[in-house]
Amino acid sequence: MSRRLIILVAISVITLGSLFLHFFARSAEAGNVSPTVLVPVIYATVFMIGVCRAFQSPAASSLRAFLVPIAVYENAATWSTSAFQAGAILGPAVAGFLFSWLGFSDTLLVVISLFACALFLYSRTGDSRVTATPSRAPLRASVREGVGFVWKTKVILYALSLDLFSVLFGGVVALLPIYAQDILDVGAQGLGILRAAPSAGAVIMLMVLQRVSPMRHAWRTLLTSVAGFGASVIVFALSPWMGLSVAALFVSGACDSVSVVIRQTVLQLKTPDEMRGRVMAVNGIFVSSSNELGAFESGTTARVMGVVPSAVFGGVMTLLIVGWVSLKARELFNVRFDSRGENG
Repeated sequence: MSRRLIILVAISVITLGSLFLHFFARSAEAGNVSPTVLVPVIYATVFMIGVCRAFQSPAASSLRAFLVPIAVYENAATWSTSAFQAGAILGPAVAGFLFSWLGFSDTLLVVISLFACALFLYSRTGDSRVTATPSRAPLRASVREGVGFVWKTKVILYALSLDLFSVLFGGVVALLPIYAQDILDVGAQGLGILRAAPSAGAVIMLMVLQRVSPMRHAWRTLLTSVAGFGASVIVFALSPWMGLSVAALFVSGACDSVSVVIRQTVLQLKTPDEMRGRVMAVNGIFVSSSNELGAFESGTTARVMGVVPSAVFGGVMTLLIVGWVSLKARELFNVRFDSRGENG
């Protein structure tokens, strides 16, 4: 199917859902709708947005390969990740100010206008042109084919697995409010700094990656960056000082951005055109589930072990996973990527 059409439909539904939520929020502010009604509407809207993103995200990721030449895949991945990280920094900050100035319902109008801009920009992009004969297999067989391709392509499988398990065990974002309040004693303002530190590290590292390619020894660099992520989590977990904690989170974001650029470039280079949507969907499952399950893991282990031992455990597990993957996939150290594709 047309990837651009999938994106446009998904964003249109998200926009309509946000508009629906705006009217409910405005009615609640006027006293015509009770909070007990508004809260389920918010959950339903967020659920619907999640469903739409499940279609929009892999379609957008796979469309990128049709919009840029192979020679600039790595650069495109770097710019795409830079844009995402910039949004991760600016979005919450701007939203907080807008919420305080405009209130909930009017802030949604700004969100809706941004979605309208996204609709216009996507409508002006090119579309995918798959030359291979599209698969007419049933849905279950088609999904199995996509998962099977990832399973057989070891460089993709292990790259996705590293991301999944490093974020699953090493993610400390869910614990930051506890660190800010009970361990570092820096309050809400300090929490904001802690939340921004990983994204700031990612943005600065991405600026470096514009000049220095991580693809010369891609697999070694990927393992090193994930190991650096795990080590920085351990430093953060044990740090009693705000400055050191911010620095550790900054390094974790920088290391994570390197692994993201390598993973996205590998996905673009190693995936056939007719498989891109399904492979990007599998990647989306890995990325999305790692964040949510990682937050659940952090909360559960913090309840069982305590906050600091939980964070240390996550960092140590990340390092152990890097060691295990490096032993299981030794042949990938010989894989080379350049502007023309793979040379091994």
